[in-house]
Amino acid sequence: MTLLAVGLSHRTAPVRVLERAAVSGDEAGKLLDELLRCPNVSEAVLLATCNRVEVYAVVDAFHGGLADVSGVLARQAGTDVGQLSAHLYVHYAARAVEHLFRVASGLDSMVVGEAQILGQLRSAYGEANQAGTVGKVLHELVQQALRVGKRVHSETGIDHAGASLVTEALADAAAVLGTLSGRRALIVGSGAMGGLAAAHLRRAGVAEIVVANRTPANGQRLAEIIAAEGVPARATGLAELDVELATADVVFACTGATEVVIDAGMLAGASRDIVLCDLGLPRDIDPAAAEVPGVRVVDLESLQARLSDAEAGADTRLATELVAEEVRAYLAAQRSAAVTPTVTALRRRAAEVVDAELLRLSSRLPELAPEVRDELSQTVRRVVDKLLHTPTVRVKQLASAPGGSDYADALRELFALDQQAVAAVGAMDPFIHNGQSEQDGDIR
Repeated sequence: MTLLAVGLSHRTAPVRVLERAAVSGDEAGKLLDELLRCPNVSEAVLLATCNRVEVYAVVDAFHGGLADVSGVLARQAGTDVGQLSAHLYVHYAARAVEHLFRVASGLDSMVVGEAQILGQLRSAYGEANQAGTVGKVLHELVQQALRVGKRVHSETGIDHAGASLVTEALADAAAVLGTLSGRRALIVGSGAMGGLAAAHLRRAGVAEIVVANRTPANGQRLAEIIAAEGVPARATGLAELDVELATADVVFACTGATEVVIDAGMLAGASRDIVLCDLGLPRDIDPAAAEVPGVRVVDLESLQARLSDAEAGADTRLATELVAEEVRAYLAAQRSAAVTPTVTALRRRAAEVVDAELLRLSSRLPELAPEVRDELSQTVRRVVDKLLHTPTVRVKQLASAPGGSDYADALRELFALDQQAVAAVGAMDPFIHNGQSEQDGDIR
């Protein structure tokens, strides 16, 4: 088995390509089911955010698994694998582990250090678990990634300013308007991003927030939360967007809709300069809106261009070191665990030999007293246990190093252990592909 990560993100694809590959909440379950029905895929988790779509999978064969997963992503994007492959990254074995740990830590985000990715990864795991596409390998891996992400955020200052795409977009809006204080804000979409935008707008001192949402009850709920925090707020429907846009100063949109919800025609009645922040994928705001006089659009494309050259600070370097440390520890534990079936098979073989010899002794000396027979049995077993203790402990220690599987091979050879017996005890190591070292694993 091979651990495989295949995807596209803001680092490898323009927004127009990410839009085509975007996965809505309703589509996630369908894609997970499609992945699990692929001949080479046995486990899968789909992580889809506003700037990445990637699949983590356990596959039976690397090339077959890559073809399966790439095919699913290409069909989702409405294109063929050949066209999409120019934007895909592929990591396998140890590199796939490292990539997931970096993603969970916010090191691979457009805004380095943003903490929202942890919640998004947790949700992705929950969806996959509910869909029945998570097995032992991905369960352990994702739980470890979540732990690593928490450690990085708690032990470094990588997210000390609470940076996120939301804060960066609103910072650009504030730069255009001079200040957000006293402004009128319109939030389109009441999901997690809308809630985060509301919190930042409240702290920025806006005078009023209007929440427009497709589901009235959800919009009303967010408006009530905002009002409880001391900022006047009310909810409205998407049908009233024309009216609300006419008096808004700043608009934040992130709905998850598959088509634009704000087009250029809706802005004709705007009576002042207005900044539109669009973090939807696909876009919530028609790009033509930027051509309307007085309208400024801040979107994933403009944020990508501005943030791509950001320099890595000391906290980012420390976070990178922590991730590397965690990757080494995780892989060492996996290699050590991979030798366990050999150790178990050896101990079982030793127990069988002891049982056979004690039975032979009983048949040759039937007159032995029961207490003597018991003492002999315990003594022989103690001797065998002591003889096996050091080599079995040492082989686990040695196996934790790169190339450590050779020690398990030597153990099987020295004690003539049946490979089928070993395989029956435990599964193959998913971090070794066709005999290649787990140090391999990067394609792009």
